[in-house]
Amino acid sequence: MSKKSTILAIDDEPITLIILETILTPDWNVITAESGEEGLKKSLAVIPDLILLDIMMPGMNGFDTLKILKESVETQNIPVIIITVENNDATEEKCFNLGAVDFISKPFSSVVVRARVKNQLQIVNQFRTIERLGLIDPLTNIRNRRSFNDRLNTEWRRCLREKAPLSFLMIDVDKFKDYNDTYGHPQGDTLLKTLAMIFESSARRPADIIARLGGEEFGLLLPNTSLKPATEIAENIRESVEALRVLTADGRTDTKITISIGVAAIVPTEDLHAEDLICKADENLYMAKASGRNRVCSGKN
Repeated sequence: MSKKSTILAIDDEPITLIILETILTPDWNVITAESGEEGLKKSLAVIPDLILLDIMMPGMNGFDTLKILKESVETQNIPVIIITVENNDATEEKCFNLGAVDFISKPFSSVVVRARVKNQLQIVNQFRTIERLGLIDPLTNIRNRRSFNDRLNTEWRRCLREKAPLSFLMIDVDKFKDYNDTYGHPQGDTLLKTLAMIFESSARRPADIIARLGGEEFGLLLPNTSLKPATEIAENIRESVEALRVLTADGRTDTKITISIGVAAIVPTEDLHAEDLICKADENLYMAKASGRNRVCSGKN
């Protein structure tokens, strides 16, 4: 694996964590937690690729920890391998029903631990490859609408919990049909790929999400961002595109284009929905188009 996967080991026995670190660290990044509560906090902070979880822990035991992991949107897809001395059918059945993927019995063999960890991480990577093929726009190599919708819902729930603002930029290429008719569809594809790179460079924080929503329409989601800074980002993007010149394939013609952007910002509440944010940005995009194109409109949020 070119990039080391991250494993979170949760066990109340420090010696067990030391042994696991010794076994796994040569090939993977290992993070440890000595309680279920600590493990839950670290799982949300890091989002590991795999969790090793002890069942017999004081306070919050492994069963309760596993249940919460599988109920959380952020962690429910992380595979969990149970580490336990209770190697019996009842324990295994309960853990499998709660969502565990495998077991390692204590005392454990380093060969067995490495083999089972490697097997689960290979499965994770296979699923991610399949998922990526279905979530990336093949032309621009940025997220597609399906991927955007998934992240929108996740960020909406997070901002709802944190009472934080969520902003969205709906971006549309002005008169793109005319551009295609003038220079041809291959040149239009080149333009879209170039624009995607500009938009992606504006998504500077890890949580910022740029996606191609369809045709010549793009979206930029900005968590923890209020209306004013979101509008400033939109204006910077608009100016960058206005200054853009894209050569035709024969290198003889400089082509240019403009974009219109609708901006909206909402602090999510229980009475609102993620779609409300999209609709507001869409309304503002319509206003930007109606008032002459090549402009940013944020309306009144």
